[in-house]
Amino acid sequence: MSDLKVLIGNNNNLEVIEQTENGFYLEGFDDGDILLPKKYATADLKIGDRLDVFVYLDSEDRLIATTEKPLAEVGDFACLEVVSIEKVGAFLNWGLTKDLFLPYREQTRDIRVGDNVVVAVYIDSSGRIAASMRVQKFLSEKKAQYVDGQKVELFISAKTDLGYKAIINNEHIGVLYANEVFQNLNHGQRISGYIKKMRDDGKIDLILQPPGNLGAEDLGQKILDLLKKENGFLKITDKTDPEKIYELFGVSKKKFKMALGGLYKKRLISISDDGVRLLS
Repeated sequence: MSDLKVLIGNNNNLEVIEQTENGFYLEGFDDGDILLPKKYATADLKIGDRLDVFVYLDSEDRLIATTEKPLAEVGDFACLEVVSIEKVGAFLNWGLTKDLFLPYREQTRDIRVGDNVVVAVYIDSSGRIAASMRVQKFLSEKKAQYVDGQKVELFISAKTDLGYKAIINNEHIGVLYANEVFQNLNHGQRISGYIKKMRDDGKIDLILQPPGNLGAEDLGQKILDLLKKENGFLKITDKTDPEKIYELFGVSKKKFKMALGGLYKKRLISISDDGVRLLS
């Protein structure tokens, strides 16, 4: 038996081993040959070629390959649109001809056609690819080993009274607090962020800007560049709305004031009641 296996619900690089009227068969190792339907084959495809394909199950639970690119693979979290609701559950558009099944038992609330839902994509007990809105149970069970200030990739999974829940590096969950978010965030959005604090209770606080003094020099240069562009003066004071500062610099007002203080200490700017001036 071969040690090589096809990853169902994921992208695979497979060799073309046979051509038929229905299309091409690809090497499936212990899972048997896998059909790539004719409509997905290019005119120059031939036996011996290797091809990147997504492997899933057709309506009769047979392995099939496609060159279509799904919006999510097994092991991913995604925000997908509900396209139909049937007796057995709902079906989601995930970019393939065959929609993704969301069983009723894996739904956490009432949903309607047209809704966008955050789900985990997984293999169910019968070997079929499915979706679940119970994303918490698909997070890593390993203890998070992040450090404060570490840059991470975030997937916005839910909005709460505190702010936003975000999945960190596809493994753990953390919180972005509303009073530290100065931009619109949407379910399913992917965005870079930082570990603000690893708490003693195991929870993780997140932030969208580098915490502390991290990134202060880059921000300081951005302020100087804008001052030069605006003829050496910016009408920004302590009373300027945080939203305006975020619009200009992409950071919180607190972070901006820290960078401004650094420039002031270096005697690169002056700060007055009407704004900030560049010193020549």
